[in-house]
Amino acid sequence: MYKLIIKNVKLKGRNDLTNIFIKDKKIEKISEFNGEKAKKIIDADSKLTIPPFVDSHVHLDTALTAGEPKWNKSGTLFEGIERWAERKEMLSEKDVIARAKKALSWQIANGVLSVRTHVDICDPKLTALKAMFKVKQWASPYLNLQIVAFPQEGILSYNGGKELLEQSLKMGADVVGGIPHFEYTREYGVKSVKIIFDLAEKYNKLIDIHCDEIDDEQSRFVEVAAAEAIKRDMGKITTVSHTTAMHSYNGAYTSKLLRFCKKAGINFIANPLVNIHLQGRFDDYPKRRGITRVKEINKMGINLSFGHDDILDPWYPLGTGSMLQVAHMGAHITQMMGTEELKEIFKMITKNGAKTLNISNNYDVREGNDANLLILPADNQLDALRRQTAPKWVISRGNIVAENDPINTNVILENKKKQINFKK
Repeated sequence: MYKLIIKNVKLKGRNDLTNIFIKDKKIEKISEFNGEKAKKIIDADSKLTIPPFVDSHVHLDTALTAGEPKWNKSGTLFEGIERWAERKEMLSEKDVIARAKKALSWQIANGVLSVRTHVDICDPKLTALKAMFKVKQWASPYLNLQIVAFPQEGILSYNGGKELLEQSLKMGADVVGGIPHFEYTREYGVKSVKIIFDLAEKYNKLIDIHCDEIDDEQSRFVEVAAAEAIKRDMGKITTVSHTTAMHSYNGAYTSKLLRFCKKAGINFIANPLVNIHLQGRFDDYPKRRGITRVKEINKMGINLSFGHDDILDPWYPLGTGSMLQVAHMGAHITQMMGTEELKEIFKMITKNGAKTLNISNNYDVREGNDANLLILPADNQLDALRRQTAPKWVISRGNIVAENDPINTNVILENKKKQINFKK
């Protein structure tokens, strides 16, 4: 007997409807339904069936703290860091756990089943990190949670930053983080990148660096990370996040840099919701969009994924945990609105994200894969992006972990005979 059978699913690339048979947390087969038995049978009713969304970059330790103790009134990255430093004084494990669980629950409801969270370790007590290990254990039956040891105030510019970073890796953090553009000097920034790679080699960890998240065209640490990745053959496990300074680089340098990054094989992460809000704050007019060159990076064949980044915290006062919302914003501000480009945008919250997290080479709904999938009330990927539809069912390892009821709207005109029912 099967654990779960999903009838009448619509898979990407297929014109016909089919059925998914799940056994022991795996997709046993995808084929015609011939009266097979299961503990539970659901009817997808021709809805789009896809692998789960991936959030490549979020800060769960800061989630749901907006306005505590004060709001970020300037809307800048730097005031956000100041406000968080104040809120950090109020941290407890219980506080972090409760907020992170709530934010993750929102993400699960929105079909996100793989998450990489950056956790601030510039705290001698490592309160947030200890709490996040407990959150990871709580979340393990439902989703894959990677923890980045993130030195928010710098590795060399924060007293004891290097030691706290290494201690975090010894305790079990999955990824080495950094923030070279926030270090006191460029020399500190370059040295911090080398420290990150040294620690990743020493402890066999992935790398994800907040890199050049600034509008300063002179901030150029992506090239430093790419050079280290080439020299050490670590491109596949190396990610540079944000890289918004690239928006301000001249064309000649950018062309050279992207060829360099392609050779290195590193990953990029862009955060459309938050960087369109934070960047360009020091501009008069015209104002820069302040997002990295997503279209150009993608055209080069370099892996790039999207992250939600912040949810109701000192850097971003909004957020629902929906990656479709992230992709919707990303499509607009990168001007990737062609039909083929929108399909590429969709990959940035699914397949590309899985590659960034180094979790799967076959991120798809196929026989033999883990039974992690979404049933979306949409005709296709573009329809899902347009309407930002919440999944009808979220299935993790063969179990239904979330269910959303679709919204139906009736428009009643003056002539009541002209009643229109449509999918919202």
